[in-house]
Amino acid sequence: MLTLTDHAQSAVRTLTQDPQAPEGAGLRIAPGDEGLELKLVAAPVAGDALVDDGGVRVFVEPQAAQLLDEQTLDAQLEDGQVNFFLASPDAMSSPDGDETQA
Repeated sequence: MLTLTDHAQSAVRTLTQDPQAPEGAGLRIAPGDEGLELKLVAAPVAGDALVDDGGVRVFVEPQAAQLLDEQTLDAQLEDGQVNFFLASPDAMSSPDGDETQA
């Protein structure tokens, strides 16, 4: 099952707690024209898997769920935009690595 880093949890939380976000909103991941599409939705579509990680809700379409099984979603803020990406397993497994976390 897909897991989220602390950065991804924080990014999803920020998006879903926006005053303009629908009540009970979550991030939905589904196949798109160019890879996977992520968007804020009010509710999951029938058949979506629910990832409730760190108190945030991510809805994963069944085909995307197969692709993302055992993956970790990460996020970073760049120029005021949130960029989601899959975390490198190497970065996740070495907490004493050279990367500095904010």
